[in-house]
Amino acid sequence: MLLNAELSCNAGELLALVGPSGAGKTTLLKMIAGLAHPPAGSIVCGGDVWLNTDKDIRLPPQRRQVGFVFQQYALFPHLSAVENIEQACRHLPPEQRRRHALHWLVKVNLSGLEDRRPSALSGGQQQRVGLARALAREPKVLLLDEPFSAVDFATRERLYRELAQLRAELAIPAVLVTHDLNEARLLADQICMLSQGRTLQSGAVADVINRPSTVLVARLVGFRNVFRGTLVSVTAEGSGVIEWRGHQLEVASVNGFEHGAPVHWCIPQSHIVMHRQDRPSRGERENPLHGEVSEMLSMGDNVLVAVQPGDTDRPPIYFSVPDHVAARNSLRVGGRVGISLLADSIHLMPPDRLGRSRR
Repeated sequence: MLLNAELSCNAGELLALVGPSGAGKTTLLKMIAGLAHPPAGSIVCGGDVWLNTDKDIRLPPQRRQVGFVFQQYALFPHLSAVENIEQACRHLPPEQRRRHALHWLVKVNLSGLEDRRPSALSGGQQQRVGLARALAREPKVLLLDEPFSAVDFATRERLYRELAQLRAELAIPAVLVTHDLNEARLLADQICMLSQGRTLQSGAVADVINRPSTVLVARLVGFRNVFRGTLVSVTAEGSGVIEWRGHQLEVASVNGFEHGAPVHWCIPQSHIVMHRQDRPSRGERENPLHGEVSEMLSMGDNVLVAVQPGDTDRPPIYFSVPDHVAARNSLRVGGRVGISLLADSIHLMPPDRLGRSRR
């Protein structure tokens, strides 16, 4: 795969690499660790140059001080938990290695299990040993390759909390590969969206998720509401109006687009206000639309609702509400409902030449 990726992560931050399978996420981790070799590029960590192909600098893996946590644990089956961690302590004098390994077992909440082999540990405990082994190397960067995908949901939640607590004590950058956007939301400070080996957008998690730079990024971060429109008005303050399906929608920021420009716009499902039947709300004054409910899907404690504000042959607008709100407002397929698209939440993007957006 041809990679064209650029990313950065400060000490104390966690950067999530997110993208579909085959996007190049794990390959990038291996390149940082020195386990894969790009034909061109550079890697700098804490001011140390690990790779610079222009200057023919290629530090081997053992000189890069990387802590690597693998998806499938990668523990030595014939060694105990503490012995597995000791394997990462070769940089210390022999008499200090066991004490150092025991210290990290305590840090990952495995006190008393030091003599157990991997086969006698649960999946979550094995992953804690893997994390302790990575940190026992005293690395300059921590790399995590989908480390929670092989454990159940409850264990994953506990590991999330423990990793967050450890991060508060570490002053090193951490790079997490994940295909789970919710995991990135929970754990990361920064996010880098990848597709086919190429960096599409990177930045603070909330910025990337709520303000995608392109239609492709919007799709990758889970937007259902992505449509085409035309910018028909721009104010001196930077707000504007877009025309969409005969509606005039106010937009808080035109994002640098000019009057008359074709645009694509998106809005998160959670930022759409449903008009309540029992009493009106101030939000109803902002880009109000009315339509027929074409679909309702129960998703745990919430209901995903599709509303058709116009022609039935065009894609609907999706929003979600708690199931008790849906019941209280008598939402049903075929019924009518009013919604408002908050101007602050409508985000404009450049035209997508590949036709991935909808009118």
